[in-house]
Order: sequence, then structure tokens, then C-alpha cells
Amino acid sequence: MIFRHYDVIVIGGGHAGCEAAAAAARLGSSVLLITLNLSTIAQMSCNPAMGGIAKGQIIREIDALGGYSGIVTDHTMIQFRMLNRSKGPAMWSPRAQSDRNMFAQKWQQILMSIDNVHIWQDSVTNVITDDKKNVKGVVAAFAGEIYSEQVIITSGTFLNGKIHIGRKSTYGGRLGESNSSGLTESIISLGIDSERLKTGTPVRVDGRSIDFCSLTEQPGDAEPGKFSFINTPLLENQLSCYLVHTNEASHNILREGFEDSPLFAGRIQGSGPRYCPSIEDKIERFSERERHQLFIEPEGRNTNEFYINGFSSSLPLDIQYRALKEVPGFRHARITKPGYAIEYDYFPPTQLKPNLESKLVSGLFFAGQVNGTTGYEEAACQGLMAGINAHRRRMNENSFVLKRSEAYIGVLIDDLITKGTKEPYRMFTSRAEFRILLRQDNADQRLTPLGREIGLVENDRKDRLKRKMEIIEQIKYKLKTISAEPDKINTLLEKAGTAPIQHKTKYGNLLLRPQIGLATLMKQNHELLPDIAESERTILAEAIESSEIEIKYSGYIEKEQDMADKISRLDNLSLGNHIQYNNIHALSNEAREKLNNIKPQTIGHASRISGINPSDIAVLLVHLGR
Repeated sequence: MIFRHYDVIVIGGGHAGCEAAAAAARLGSSVLLITLNLSTIAQMSCNPAMGGIAKGQIIREIDALGGYSGIVTDHTMIQFRMLNRSKGPAMWSPRAQSDRNMFAQKWQQILMSIDNVHIWQDSVTNVITDDKKNVKGVVAAFAGEIYSEQVIITSGTFLNGKIHIGRKSTYGGRLGESNSSGLTESIISLGIDSERLKTGTPVRVDGRSIDFCSLTEQPGDAEPGKFSFINTPLLENQLSCYLVHTNEASHNILREGFEDSPLFAGRIQGSGPRYCPSIEDKIERFSERERHQLFIEPEGRNTNEFYINGFSSSLPLDIQYRALKEVPGFRHARITKPGYAIEYDYFPPTQLKPNLESKLVSGLFFAGQVNGTTGYEEAACQGLMAGINAHRRRMNENSFVLKRSEAYIGVLIDDLITKGTKEPYRMFTSRAEFRILLRQDNADQRLTPLGREIGLVENDRKDRLKRKMEIIEQIKYKLKTISAEPDKINTLLEKAGTAPIQHKTKYGNLLLRPQIGLATLMKQNHELLPDIAESERTILAEAIESSEIEIKYSGYIEKEQDMADKISRLDNLSLGNHIQYNNIHALSNEAREKLNNIKPQTIGHASRISGINPSDIAVLLVHLGR
């Protein structure tokens, strides 16, 4: 036999598959990663960027737990921006423009360096089970039967993928790549439901044919940050992105293609992403708008290709081309790849346990777009959690599940398994009820101890966090004990637009004023600076940011933490799988139906199901008491 028995099999080499394979292998499991094409592992199928609103928080959480997405991004980014700086710190979100080719190459290099990961190019057609109850392995087109008691499905858009450009349709998982057939049917035969979703991508353009003088330049931050909390390289020589708008002339041409649109003609059955619609969908839904934003993003340092973010389309190619030429700066544009829509199979995630394991088939895990999400970040964090839990299942250890108050990852997975989704799910800060607790700056403080506990965080990361916490405590102590004198601080206060002081005042009290920043106070009085080594400058910058936020927003943080603790008590009340909800007649009919379907694990989980009322929760509490 070519293949021995593996502890974990991962199907799919996208962002979810990479994180899943790396996590399970580093924890000690032997892992087989099966992908359709070795050269497209970790491919950025859509825009070459990581992070963004709420997504940036997810990448920092992955990094804090010991995952690789943040590290790969830091090594391959070509621009960095912290979004939403004008808003409160709960909204600050890091975003990086990546070099598409370098990103994939870095991920492949990492996977190849992990001893427990074996990569095999093949197509999986069947899942092997024991009486449809327990996973026993998979069947691959060339390799045949390969055995494992833990299988993770991370097939992205490849399951029965179908590409649409105008009236032309072809089967594929990405443009120029074949899809995966047979696996969906095998999974359905196990009793697991499948549905269809749709997503899309825009044209790519040769940058040499773009008139950048007609566009608005968007440079990166003057002092670029990074995603990983460990010692990854700082970005140098940033590349700019650009902003432009469509116009009525381009809209009119796009409307000419509506009759050939697979979206409007009904040839696309799957629901598309609400928050990232195609350009034709935007024109139809927002007909009152005279223009729409387009972000022109470089694909990398060693290519002329640019990604036209906001111009996703499944219209005929000639319509795409003519409409784009009406946009300022694109009169002489040369398209290198067409925009297209893709339909694919997914498995409604209410069929999963909180650890991303199937409720019907033990040992079968699902992660990424097969769960109905969209975006590299959402996929990567699911892959990380599935990889961790597949390993822990093999070791007969308790599942690793993050609460909504602990991480955006917890919010995402809880939303999926509790509410499900009928359209591609995208993370936003508005989905999290504890945003001030789940900031991007404190992801390491929240999650690195948990990553250490499960065995994924190594000593260097643990030691760095310990040192950061020591510096934070030093800063807080100095702010509490050192006073500012009026004759030395009032000039600075007046210049900042805030009232002068009449008496000595603790620097911590001055920091509560919205006009005053901690870095400014430290420049005014060097006594406030903690004792650090020259090599700890990066840690100091992180500690200053976290200290200032914790002090300025302490009241809000305490209130959110109190609320999180109250809700956590409901999440600690287990329901289990044995309750016969049909026999609890005091429940509403809708409640009985949804509780039977979703089978929530806890009272807290049940309370978040759409259609479950407070009176139903009261009935469940009485039932548990009995």
C-alpha cells in the first residue's frame, strides 16, 4: 500500500485546509492533505488581501492561537492599513494587500517543513464510513481507499463548481481548474443536506494599460503595522492601491448585458453574497446611485496585473470590457482574466456541533466555504478549529470551543451552527455583541494562554506575551503614581484643545481626556516610559496601545465583561443530546421543531436560535431543574 493509516485526512488545500493540516500535525497527528493541484495550495482566488473590518481581528486571533495566516501575511504583504482609525478601538481593523504568488509559496513552504504533513495530489470521490455513523477514511480517484477516523472537508468552491460568464457555462472550481465531482453525492448519502451558493470575481487588468493619473492614490500607513505577535518582518517599500468610481456611461453598457446575465436569467440557482454583490447586482438593487467605488489593487511586486475590487461580474466578456473602458483611467485597459460567477455545493452548518464535527457522522468535520462562509479569513479560522478538534478527538480529549465573548472566531462558528446561512456569511464587527472585549490589539492576551493550554503555542510566543504584560503593568503603575505639574503640562494641554490643570494631577487621570494620547504624555515626561531593551521596541508599541485603550475605556470594558459573565452562565448549562423536545409540551411548536433540528448543546446556544423565545428558555430551565 502506498498510503498508511493517517490520524487526520484534510480534503482541500485552500486557506481552511492549510490551517487545519498545520494545526493537527503540529499537535502530533499524522496528516494527509489531499488537493486537486499541488501548485495552487493557498491560492488567493479572489482579491489578494488579508484582513479588513472584523476580518483583521480574526487573523490576529488565528495568530494568537498559534496558526499561520498572520505570519504568512506579514512575510508577503505589499501594503498595510489600519482601517477605522477615526472610530473607537473596537472598530480598528488591520488590512494587508498581499503578493498573491508569494503568499501561496510561503504557505507551501511552511506545510512542506512540517514533518507530520504528507501532501497528495488527487480528487476525493467518496467518504468511507461504518454504517454511516463513523468515518473510516476516503476514496481517492488514483490512490483508492485511504483510512483515517478523522476527515476534514475543506473543498471551498470546488464541489460541483460551475462557472458562468454570460450565456457560457463550464464546470470548474476556479477559472482554468477542474471541479470536484462525486464527493457531494457521497456526503448526501450519509444523510447530510447540501445546498448551492454563488460567489464571483472581477476582471484582472494589465497595469501598463491603466492611466493612474486619473485615479486617486491610496498609500499604506506611514508606519505600517503587522498581524503576527511574534517577530515577523516589518513592511518596507509599500505599493499603493487606487480608488476610482463607475459612471452612468459604464452602467448603461452593463445594463445592455442584463438579458444575457446568468444571475437575472435564473441560470444561477445559488444565493450570492449580500455584502459583496456583483456590479450588475449593485446597479439593479441600487438604481438610484450614479456611481460605485472601485478599488484598484496590485496583485504583487513582480507582476503587472491589477485586481478591480468592486467590479465582480458574470456578464458577457464584451460587456465587461466595454463597461470598464468607460471608467476613468481605463480607456485603453487590457483585460488579462475575465470576471465570472461560480456556483458550488455547501452543507448548511446547523448540521454541525460547536467543534465543527457532523452531528450525524462522527469524525467528519467541515470547515471553510463548504459551511457557507465567504472570505479567506473566515475559512482559515474554521480550518484551524477543525484541525485542533480533529486531533483532540483522536486523543479522546474534550473539544476546543471558543465562546462569543472570547473571540470573533467564537462568534462566527456560533452564528453558523445556531442560525445557519442561506447566503455566503461574512464577518462584521456588528455581529459581535462584545466588540470592546474582542479588539485586535488584545487578541494575544485573550487567546495565547488558550493556545498554550492545548499545545499549539510555543515558548517564544508565550514568553513574548509574558513580557508584554509586564510592560503593560509597568505603564499602568507609572500612570497611577506619577503626577503632572501644571507649569510643565499646561502648554501641551492647551495645544491639544483641553483645559489646563490648577494642581498636580496623576497622568492616568489626564489620559482619560479624549484629546490626550499616551504616546504624547510619554514624550512630555520620559519617566512614564517603562524599562525595556532596544529589541523590545515592537512590544512597547503594542503595550502602549493596549494600555491606553484599557484605561480610556475601562468603564465600557467592565460593563461588557459583566454581561459576558452573565451570558456565560447560560452557556455552562448543558442540554446534551438526550432531551426529547417533542415531549416537552409547554414549548411552542416552532421551538420544538428548531430544537429537534439544531440540537443545541447548552441553554445559551438554544437562546440564540432564531424563533426561540424567552418563555421557551424558561421552560427548558424548569425541565433541567426537574
